[in-house]
Amino acid sequence: MELKKIALNDVHEALGAKMVPFAGYNMPVRYSSDLDEHHTVRKAVGIFDVSHMGEFLVTGPNALDLIQRVTTNDASKLTPGKIQYSCLPNAEGGIVDDLLVYCLAPEEYMLVVNASNIEKDWNWISQFNTNGAELKNISDEMSLFAVQGPKAAEALQSLTPVDLKNMVYYTFDKGTFAGQPDVIISATGYTGAGGFEIYVPNESAKEVFQKIMEAGAEFGIKPIGLGARDTLRLEMGYCLYGNDITDSTSPLEAGLGWITKFNKDFTNAQNLKAQKEQGVSRKLIGFEMMEQGIPRSHYEIVNAEGATIGEVTSGTMSPSLGKGVGLGYVQNEYTAPGSELFIKVRNKQLKAQVVKLPFYKPTV
Repeated sequence: MELKKIALNDVHEALGAKMVPFAGYNMPVRYSSDLDEHHTVRKAVGIFDVSHMGEFLVTGPNALDLIQRVTTNDASKLTPGKIQYSCLPNAEGGIVDDLLVYCLAPEEYMLVVNASNIEKDWNWISQFNTNGAELKNISDEMSLFAVQGPKAAEALQSLTPVDLKNMVYYTFDKGTFAGQPDVIISATGYTGAGGFEIYVPNESAKEVFQKIMEAGAEFGIKPIGLGARDTLRLEMGYCLYGNDITDSTSPLEAGLGWITKFNKDFTNAQNLKAQKEQGVSRKLIGFEMMEQGIPRSHYEIVNAEGATIGEVTSGTMSPSLGKGVGLGYVQNEYTAPGSELFIKVRNKQLKAQVVKLPFYKPTV
């Protein structure tokens, strides 16, 4: 299958990015080193091109009804300018995808979904659209830049009259940005470092990207690849679809009970409610390595006796903490913070302990 190219593919190649296949797209994984890029975002500001993400518009009098039917969170709480993290449950107790729901205006919403699931999500949502909400897939028309880091607001403020410094987390504004009208500027991100996500039409993407780089130059802005994006999100304990949440993981097992609201009816709500009442047998936990070693996806998690109690779903060497950290599902009795675990790394059982997320506690 031929790889799709984001609008600025050639720009990233010219910047010296190493391009790799990711979710069906040719994407920049790094420009310098993962370590340097990670620290740039934690300490200053970086820009990610995440234009592979999917965007669906849901509009009309029945838009909210459709969103309520297919997502676990209560989208009726949204007002224009607000954003909600949610997920699409399947009929078997697992998750089709996690997503963001933007309330653009009354009866007008935008769903932002994972790149690898665009077609899957579109087909899934469409089958529930029996009351005639208007659905439009604008994924191929949009570019998305995530400008992340403690200096993000300062780096971008000269490009827009929107007050970035005082924008509340999980809200957005629509305004002029880098000379372009009606740009969605969103106080969201996947790094835990603060910052914004900027949605622009593909035809404006190159100019906007260049203006961001120019405006951010005095603040040390650098382009950042998917390698650092993964270590940044993992330090915060953010789930990655396909690793930590999948078609076979329940939102309750994944610690997403906070976005699973039973005051409305949604796909598989009855079974998930029963699961909440009965309790789950396994949960997603965060753990830190107590011995030298890097946990990786699919490594076995065992107890002191060597019996398998779970599996690592994501793992890395945390650049900020200088130790191995990971996420994984384990049996209930091993989920309390401080619980001792062992990760099977090659032929060794290396000691780890369960910790409360996030691993990295931002000081700002």
